[in-house]
Amino acid sequence: MDLPLPAVTPETAPYWDGARDGKLLLQRCLACRAVRFYPRRTCPACWSPDVEWIEASGRGRIASFTVIHRPPAPAFAGRVPYVVALIDLDEGPRMMANVVGDRALEVAIDDAVEVIFEARGAVALPQFQRSAR
Repeated sequence: MDLPLPAVTPETAPYWDGARDGKLLLQRCLACRAVRFYPRRTCPACWSPDVEWIEASGRGRIASFTVIHRPPAPAFAGRVPYVVALIDLDEGPRMMANVVGDRALEVAIDDAVEVIFEARGAVALPQFQRSAR
C-alpha cells in the first residue's frame, strides 16, 4: 500500500522542490531575520510577509521522540516500529520527522542527527539519521 503524500501548496512548493533536490530549505523573515519551519505566509514573530528561502545545514539534535509500534493506518504496517522525533535544527527551528537508518530505535534525547531524503513519488521527504558529530 502506498504511503500518503504531502499536500503541496503555493507556500510550501519551494520547500518540496528543495527536498526533491536534496536540500532542506527554511524560510527566513526579511524584516526580523527569524528563521522558521514550517513554511507559511507571514512571520510568526513580526507578521511580515517578506521572506527568503535559505538552505539549512541539515543538522540538529533530538529534542524528544516516540517509537511507533502500532501503525496509524494500514499503509504504515510494514514500517513499524519506527521513530518520530522533534528535531532542533542548528538554525533554530524545531521540526518533526522520522529517524531512520542503523540504530534508529536506539535514539536518545540530544543525539546528533542529519537530514537524508526519502523519495516518495514526485516528492521527497526529509528524514533524519543519527550522526557521529
